[in-house]
Amino acid sequence: MHHLKILFLITLSLFHNVLSQSSPFNSSVIPIKKDASTSLHKVSGSFRIPRDDGYNLLVDLDAPFLWRDCILNNPPNVACGLEEGCRFPVRCDNPLCKEARSYDVDPTCPPLSIADKYGCGICAVNPYNPISKVCKLSQLTTDLVTVYSTDGRNPTWGARFPFGTEMVISCAPKNILPSFPNDVHGVVAFSWSALAFPKQIKDPDVADKFALCLPTTSSAVGVAFLGDGPFYFTSLPKVDLRSFLSYTPMIRKDSKSLGFYIHLNRILVKGAPVSLPTLKSQSVKLSTIVPYTSLRSDIYKAFVTSFSKAAANIPTVNAVKPFSLCFKSSAISSVPKIDLETESGKIWTISKENSVKDVGNGVSCLAFVDGGSKVKDGIVIGTYQMENNFLYFDLVNQKLGFSSSLLARGTSCGSFNFTELPRTN
Repeated sequence: MHHLKILFLITLSLFHNVLSQSSPFNSSVIPIKKDASTSLHKVSGSFRIPRDDGYNLLVDLDAPFLWRDCILNNPPNVACGLEEGCRFPVRCDNPLCKEARSYDVDPTCPPLSIADKYGCGICAVNPYNPISKVCKLSQLTTDLVTVYSTDGRNPTWGARFPFGTEMVISCAPKNILPSFPNDVHGVVAFSWSALAFPKQIKDPDVADKFALCLPTTSSAVGVAFLGDGPFYFTSLPKVDLRSFLSYTPMIRKDSKSLGFYIHLNRILVKGAPVSLPTLKSQSVKLSTIVPYTSLRSDIYKAFVTSFSKAAANIPTVNAVKPFSLCFKSSAISSVPKIDLETESGKIWTISKENSVKDVGNGVSCLAFVDGGSKVKDGIVIGTYQMENNFLYFDLVNQKLGFSSSLLARGTSCGSFNFTELPRTN
């Protein structure tokens, strides 16, 4: 079996090399869906057009590696890639094991030393559920992952990875899944980690960059791009979305920090700065787990006070949790504009569609929440404020590109054409 695996991987590598030489595409594309009940964003486990097969993975900007509930199997007579025969245990002396174990996600996770009794034949890790904050002891393995390539306008199948690319993932027990939507069975990592999904696309032509465009409804299909573009949507067929972007430095707190941070100079409501201590030392985190932007209590109080003053002409109603400032929906024709002035001086505008949420019964609320007085991160930008924004994570140059709302540009995150191109030769 060991020799069979080696033979298959050599063949796979040769195909990759031949196809990468002939393919004009240097980006990959993945569809993103929104879960209606939790507002979490997910991708199909096939990383292709979402299917109703009950197998999806949660998009997480903090995860160290991809994990899913699965059983590590190693059929003695099955070639890698056939009937899931590619899950080979990663040994503890493998550098990839050391990398995976270097990220301490949570100090309450089981100690990895308890797996020492199994010897070096396995690599013990702790897959982490970011919703329930639960982690379970499991082991690192490999699996084949298949993705679309793209010319920036359509996906194409078979251009670069016809058999899939072998990736390091972790299997996890099913009892780690509670708190996930029923059809979500793991996590796909989009982070600084060397084992994050974009970094494991094994092709030298694919730049260490990725873009996220989160859909605002469960019926729309958003998009993630891996690579440096170009990127086009059907509603603006002649416009590369990169032309919409403003940039600001993207911060990595330390070598083991996985999340993405930026710095803000000021927060403005209707053009007036919110009365806050300087924000330049305050790192602002981006999260695909937090549904609404969370502000430390003192920041939140000052922000809500400023917004209330600017929206004094809109009748308020009783608050609906988790929000504290709500309005009569029928009286809202426009709302005060919220601007985030980034470290670079560029403005990320939070438009009405990303600042106020209709919660039903004629009520709309300011879609920001009080995170408490002792939170680790004073400001965490949540998915509601990211939806229909094109965000470009340039890990090479350590900068974040942001578009502000695409609706103001006449397009949305649901506008990529997922009609598959013919197979390339």
